[in-house]
Amino acid sequence: MVQVKKLKVEAETIVETTPNGPLMVYGNVTIKDSKGSLTKKNNVTAFCRCGASSNKLFCDGSHKKIGFEG
Repeated sequence: MVQVKKLKVEAETIVETTPNGPLMVYGNVTIKDSKGSLTKKNNVTAFCRCGASSNKLFCDGSHKKIGFEG
C-alpha cells in the first residue's frame, strides 16, 4: 500500500490530457523520482504518455514520430 502525504497547496494546478500527446500540468509542481530526488518545475510541464520519450518522464515530442494515439 502506498502512503500519500498531505501537502499544502498554495496555488491552483491544472492537469490536462492532450489528444495523442502529453499530460500537461499548468502550475508549480515538485516531482519526486524513484530514487527520491526532487525536481521543481514552474508554469507548464509536459509529461510523456506514449513511453517513447528520450527524456522520460518528460515529453520530448516522440509521440508525433511514433503516431501515438491515446
